[in-house]
Amino acid sequence: MAKDKKVLMICLFLAAVTLAAFWQVSRCEFIDIDDSDYVVKNSHIQTGMTMEGIRWAFTTGHANFWHPLTWISHMLDVQFFGLNPRGHHLTNLLFHIANTLLLFLVLSRMTKTLWQSAFVAALFALHPLHVESVAWVAERKDVLSTLFWMLTLGAYVFYVERPGLQRYLAVVLFFAMGLMAKPMLVTLPFVLLLLDFWPLHRFEQDRPAPLRSQVEEPVPEDRRKGKAKKKHADKGAPKAVQIAAKTEQPIEVTYHWERIRYLLWEKIPLFALTVLSSITAFIAQQEGGAVGSIEAYPLGVRISNAIVSYIFYIAKMIWPSDLAVLYPHPGSGPLWQVLGAGLILIAVTFLAVRWAKRFPYLPVGWLWYVGTLVPVIGLVQVGIHARADRYTYIPLIGLFIIAAWGIPDLLKGWRHRKEAMAAMSALSLACLFTVTLTQVGYWRNSITLFDHTLNVTDHNGLILNNRGSVYSKLGHHARAVEDFNRAIEIDPKDAVAYYNRGVAYFGLGNFKQALDDFSRAIEINPHDAEYYYNRATAYARLGEYPQALADFNKAIELKPKFEDAYFNRGVALARLGDYLQALADFNRAIELNPRNAESYYLRGVVRARLGDARQAIEDFNRAIDLNPNSAKAYYTRGAAYNSLGNRRQALEDLKSAARLGHEDARNLLKSQVVN
Repeated sequence: MAKDKKVLMICLFLAAVTLAAFWQVSRCEFIDIDDSDYVVKNSHIQTGMTMEGIRWAFTTGHANFWHPLTWISHMLDVQFFGLNPRGHHLTNLLFHIANTLLLFLVLSRMTKTLWQSAFVAALFALHPLHVESVAWVAERKDVLSTLFWMLTLGAYVFYVERPGLQRYLAVVLFFAMGLMAKPMLVTLPFVLLLLDFWPLHRFEQDRPAPLRSQVEEPVPEDRRKGKAKKKHADKGAPKAVQIAAKTEQPIEVTYHWERIRYLLWEKIPLFALTVLSSITAFIAQQEGGAVGSIEAYPLGVRISNAIVSYIFYIAKMIWPSDLAVLYPHPGSGPLWQVLGAGLILIAVTFLAVRWAKRFPYLPVGWLWYVGTLVPVIGLVQVGIHARADRYTYIPLIGLFIIAAWGIPDLLKGWRHRKEAMAAMSALSLACLFTVTLTQVGYWRNSITLFDHTLNVTDHNGLILNNRGSVYSKLGHHARAVEDFNRAIEIDPKDAVAYYNRGVAYFGLGNFKQALDDFSRAIEINPHDAEYYYNRATAYARLGEYPQALADFNKAIELKPKFEDAYFNRGVALARLGDYLQALADFNRAIELNPRNAESYYLRGVVRARLGDARQAIEDFNRAIDLNPNSAKAYYTRGAAYNSLGNRRQALEDLKSAARLGHEDARNLLKSQVVN
């Protein structure tokens, strides 16, 4: 009973301290990296939970991932919270708290230790490297997939305690659901093998069998009164371990291939899911263009970066400073750095294996860390970043385990061991809490996040591009141009920077300079429909409609479902007097997006020019339904009614247009042209 109270108190503490450290996320906005693609401008997500949306989630490779459960979770958020970022952020936080509590409960059940397990969970909850996974709405896949990771571990422990088909199927189900939230979980079957070694001790049993340690042996009366100072060995451990603990003799344990082979065969269905998920993920990323080419990132560069990244993450775990949302890829780093990192990896791996029998948590924690990072360590380069804080969300648990069990072993025999560990634990958690609180503050909005990132990284062209884009959206086009200039200085062949600078110049009304930048972007990358589309709009603003039409045609050729290109080509054709072709383009634009009021309005204008006033009125009606504040739609509908002789309705529409601020309508009413 006392143990249950301790468990409850620890859970309450973990939940409260995590909530306090991350509560600022409730005031954070959506971020201008991926959040638009995942939520804000994703039409499939914006409709909330629908059968069509669910069907899309299971069939799309959008955003370079196949993760249907992640898409569905975003749909549910929109269903409940709309596009208010507060609800989306709090959902991420709730998942993080749930992951923390599950980690503690599962680890304490496996190891039969409360305080080490609680320390691991607290480190997981409060470490600043995990802020990115929690404070970034688009990283829902991290916290959601980890929830299924923890549920899989919990189901596996129950299965080990009492093997059976139903319990095994629960393991497979949770694992499959985790893969459908994020494919990074492909390493989980290997982690289960590590846990078989320790703390489940399944390698050491005569045959894989249920754990027998779930009911604690009654403590003799003399021990309850404090007469004995030594604790019983874990009854769930093999007899050799129990005897060694009582006699303080070195543990001698033997392993047999038959036992290990059984454990491998046991996980064949999980390995099959791993292979299937890996293939699906690679195809989705390759088709989406996220996988870096061999030319851009040769194999040698990828291996070097991977080796250095392993040590980088450890350094950031120990001293979490200068954390950034994006670390630029360094290319070929210094040779001494790669060799030094490689030697450290080899040395630690050697020692972990050598001391496996004496300190079994050492190889488990180390291989957990090394193994779970493999899918994201950069051997298959996705994107242009060298590494990312979010990749450590699961892997750092392995290093936390080493710390939680290793520090007590290092201090074994010291007289003030308990006091020292309590003080060190409290101090380290307090420091992590403070740094995490600060780090969450940087995620308040895109500008604060990008400012911080640029302060702690060098030659970060992508973040300069993103900050410039945010400035453009806010109307600060001159400041945006400055950021794009710096991005181009870093990489003169950055097509995106030229394109973005063109957008900023367009906003400043400098259409000629915008035209030059769009042309330069097309020269570098002639396969992007957006580049042609924006150059076409610049040509149109300069009155060069034939050139604009040529670029709109190219944009549609590259992107056949490009609604904006059809719409603006229709505008250009109407300006040239080709109303029939303009009508066809507006029809296509409406087919692609039947909720765009402007498309109906302009189709109505074209139909009116073609003499079809009745159908024009139908289009104006639809435009007004979608946008009741469209003064021009009322005004033009009034003109159409007037042409049909319906003077009363024409007058009502003119009054509505005038009320909404339409100057021509006001002038007509004043001059009493319409009676």
